[in-house]
Amino acid sequence: MEEASEEKEQSLFQAPPIGEQERMIEAMLFASAEPLTTRDMAERMPHGSDPAEALVHLRKRYEGRGVRVVKVGDAWAIRTAPDLGYLMSRETVETRKLSRAAIETLAIIAYHQPVTRAEIEEIRGVAVSRGTVDQLLEMEWIRFGRRKMTPGRPVTFVVTQEFLDHFGLESARDLPGLKELRAAGLLDNRPPPGTMPQMGGEDNEDESAPGQNELFED
Repeated sequence: MEEASEEKEQSLFQAPPIGEQERMIEAMLFASAEPLTTRDMAERMPHGSDPAEALVHLRKRYEGRGVRVVKVGDAWAIRTAPDLGYLMSRETVETRKLSRAAIETLAIIAYHQPVTRAEIEEIRGVAVSRGTVDQLLEMEWIRFGRRKMTPGRPVTFVVTQEFLDHFGLESARDLPGLKELRAAGLLDNRPPPGTMPQMGGEDNEDESAPGQNELFED
């Protein structure tokens, strides 16, 4: 019993003042990317320190401040005061770069709509992956059009109002030509031979061309 009492007295004697312990905890919580338990703190502090007691003092000191000492599960962390959280938020714009396949598919749909998957593949000269079409559908730049009244009644694709709005177009008839697309960085300067359609306005098919409507199902 005497030895235990001596160790306790020695431990208390070696422990730094509670104010200094408070500063140590404050420094650790500020520097740590993850919440810390009192055990984590005790392992880093001088022998005899009492992080639990120091936390009580630290929490009181941060009451009403812009940040608070909060308990996260069985650990502790310094966090922004809840009523000031709006100051930390900001809107971010996520830039999603389209693959070459997606750009070509989108261009074909825009200039040849309504167009089926088979027609897209015929123009590109390669198969169109489902992921490419799904990405454009997810971005809401294309949508399903009317089914074509041909064997199998394949579904067609057309561009959306969101697509037109994004590029500042009043209608699909206002689409730029090949040179403008390249200048805007939407197409490479060297398109694959024989895979891209003629993009000039004079080569566009008129959606209201005679005899076209009866090819599609309402």
